[in-house]
Amino acid sequence: MTMIKEPAWLRHGRSLLGTREAAGSASSKTILGWAVSLGIKVLGIVYNADDVPWCGVFVAKCLRAADVDLSGMKVAVRAKAWATWGSNLAADRLSPGAILVFEREGGGHVAFYVGEDATHYHVLGGNQGDMVSIMRLAKSRCIARRWPKGVPVIGKPVRLAASGALISTNEA
Repeated sequence: MTMIKEPAWLRHGRSLLGTREAAGSASSKTILGWAVSLGIKVLGIVYNADDVPWCGVFVAKCLRAADVDLSGMKVAVRAKAWATWGSNLAADRLSPGAILVFEREGGGHVAFYVGEDATHYHVLGGNQGDMVSIMRLAKSRCIARRWPKGVPVIGKPVRLAASGALISTNEA
């Protein structure tokens, strides 16, 4: 039996699966706690409500938990800011834990690669259905594939069945 080795930040992200936004006008103390622990130096803005997209907060939280150097990240809360962070990773060199940035109406989305099928990437991310979840996002929406600088890529692309994970079309 072959075990797929995953980076610490992806394992940490998996441990947060199911974390949800608070209902209504309240905010999740857990998600706000992530923002407080990261601070304005990483997030780039004061983050004080989970109705503001938090996919970038989730990615930064996971990377920080794995002691990945976040220097050079100016506005982590903005998904598209991740498109220039770290090192570029070619689509055929993807590995679990790669940071994928997607285009969406009104902004972007950032999440971790866990696998792919012929047409979609399977990603672990925050603010996917208002929670931390694994969803499928169309490969055609992907605008960047990144990996932390100075950290060796430890895997290779993972082929998954198209069924199972839900397809997301807007992660706002």
